Amino acid sequence: MEYKLSLSSTNYFTLVVIVTAIFVGFLYVSPTLLNDYTITVLGNIYIFIILAVSYNLINGVTGQFSLEPNGFVAIGAYVTAILMLSPEMKEEMYMLTEPLPLIRELFLPNPFFVLIISGIVSALVALTLAFPVFRVRGDYLAIVTLGFGFIIRIFLINNPEISNGSMGLDSIPPFASYFWIGVAALITVILVYNIVYSRFGRAMKAVRDDEDAALAMGVNTFNAKTLAFMTSAFFEGMGGGLMASSIGSISPDQFTFMLTFQLLIIIVLGGLGSMSGAIIGTFLFIGGMEMLRPLDETAWSIGPIHGIPGLRMVVFSLILLLIMLFARRGLLGDKEIWDYIKFKRRDND
Repeated sequence: MEYKLSLSSTNYFTLVVIVTAIFVGFLYVSPTLLNDYTITVLGNIYIFIILAVSYNLINGVTGQFSLEPNGFVAIGAYVTAILMLSPEMKEEMYMLTEPLPLIRELFLPNPFFVLIISGIVSALVALTLAFPVFRVRGDYLAIVTLGFGFIIRIFLINNPEISNGSMGLDSIPPFASYFWIGVAALITVILVYNIVYSRFGRAMKAVRDDEDAALAMGVNTFNAKTLAFMTSAFFEGMGGGLMASSIGSISPDQFTFMLTFQLLIIIVLGGLGSMSGAIIGTFLFIGGMEMLRPLDETAWSIGPIHGIPGLRMVVFSLILLLIMLFARRGLLGDKEIWDYIKFKRRDND
């Protein structure tokens, strides 16, 4: 007799403990087994897992076509940078104009609290934005949230007394080590997963499937969408803070629509609404981009074919196109990876 494996057939707490122990063990030993380049790529993948899983909460689980992640990531990155830089460093760094007194004096050297504050600020901005944004649906919602990302970038460029303008901020303390980025990604995945499979998550899915029917059944659709929006913004802000610390410098040009577009590709590739799909999509997208990097080098050739700058993007785009042709709902659709795992059981006579 064949059964499909599901979380209801296992001890959920035990499963979480086992997965956590394996992943933390991998985080601990991988720096000694892998080279620095691979560790850097893995760290970047973990940051994008945080962003993709949180973005999937509003786009895939709640079904709201939002294009705002670059704005919230930028907010989290700049809040982290401003809080981590000392007043003396800001005095030297702000060359276009003097920083505002409040901006100059803000200083909190504790990375944990800085990341939490970065997430909270992003979530509060999302709460403010939710009132006008969720008055519209569909394509109009996408246009409004797309405009938000542009507004944040223009604000950062045109207010050098806050953000140092187009010059950006550098010398950001590198507190985001490979290990702690991985831990943050693990915590994000666990928390978002528990939200998705809670009663709040069921309300979000009801909004995605049919908002009018959910409203008729008594679901407060505005609250469901706002909760998803704020939760997504919170983790995107934290991801932005980790990104700022990992890179060490930030500027408005790092937070263009291209960042949102990359995250959109990841969650569509993995499957809208699937948490494990978002994780797999991140590994395939970021890892695949790095594996194909040698195609941009001109040192190799196979007959008339040789490396040229940009060939990597052409090949990668073709691969994505083929995947989407044969998996139109993404690799996992709206299901989780364990929904596709089956096992056989022999009943006792």
